[in-house]
Amino acid sequence: MPDSVTTKNAPAPAGTVRKADRPAAVPGNEDVRAVTLARMRSSHRGRNRRTTAVSTGLVAGLLALFAASVLLGGLGRVDPADVVPAAFGLRDGLADYVIFETRIPRALAALLAGALFGISGAIYQRLIRNPLATPDIVGISAGAGAGATTVFLFAPAPVLVAGFGAPTAAILGSFVLLGLIHVLSSRGGQVDTYRLVLVGIGMSAICTAYTNYLFTVADKHSIAIAMRWLIGSVNGVDWTGVTTLATGFAVCGLCALLLNRSLGSMSLGDELATGLGTHVGRARTAALLLGAAAAALATSVVGPIGFVSLVSGPIAVRLVGSDRALGLSALVGAVLVLGADVLAQNAPLISPVPTGVLTALLGAPYFVWLILRRRQEATT
Repeated sequence: MPDSVTTKNAPAPAGTVRKADRPAAVPGNEDVRAVTLARMRSSHRGRNRRTTAVSTGLVAGLLALFAASVLLGGLGRVDPADVVPAAFGLRDGLADYVIFETRIPRALAALLAGALFGISGAIYQRLIRNPLATPDIVGISAGAGAGATTVFLFAPAPVLVAGFGAPTAAILGSFVLLGLIHVLSSRGGQVDTYRLVLVGIGMSAICTAYTNYLFTVADKHSIAIAMRWLIGSVNGVDWTGVTTLATGFAVCGLCALLLNRSLGSMSLGDELATGLGTHVGRARTAALLLGAAAAALATSVVGPIGFVSLVSGPIAVRLVGSDRALGLSALVGAVLVLGADVLAQNAPLISPVPTGVLTALLGAPYFVWLILRRRQEATT
């Protein structure tokens, strides 16, 4: 037999391991970490693309609805050639009044009010970790309605001339009620979110009863004005109201961005949020005030348009996830209110109706479905 074969088949010296008998290499911690980071980056890029696509679609929808609101609104026909110049205040007479003084402020008010309602609802839902906890459910909107109704029905003319009108009363009513809810729901210096919801629902019922009582002692003309405002409508909003909404949206939007990280950590629980460096008490109070301010500002101009703050947050969460839903909730709310207003002005058989009527028709079934779903989840 050749020597080469003998050498190949000869037993290996003691203490050596054949190459074929060596175990397969096990990836080390660095390899696992690299794979995990690559997967996280891929997931992050995918979520960024999804968020960008959803935001782009909502913005495109907003632009289309805005154009439809300006072009299809009521109060007379305008020559199509005068629409664009009148939109910039370059026409006189009917075109200027219909386009620049009526339709554009109405469309902008619907857009900005919807964005404020969306932000306020998303803040409360994320803070309390309950999709049913929104400013209109826990009583903030009811407080605004009670304050504005008091002014509508009983304020003397000198008070109205001095500037203390329904918008100011609505804002004050919201914050007074929020203060009462905050005090009654506190326990040991900390706000109990479960008690906050229950106390808010009770205070909302009290404000509703107070408003109903005012209707029994007021004259018919004042009642008609107050009822029109309580339903919620962007009809008749002027540039002063648009300026109020735009300023409120800029301030509330910036504050919401600053609070977003704290809200994200508090969604993990108070103890873990404290461990991550979040001042839970201050952040919770700031979030409560911010959500109430956003809802109060929108309500002061267009009235308590119902169910927008309830629906906007969950829709945004389903589209992009809870950690990115706060900013998107503003877009969703704007689309909802502006779309409802376009339908309220132009839909066959039902138009013209107040915007709040359509949002209630669309939001009430969703509210019932949400309650039934949570009950089913609790029993399973």
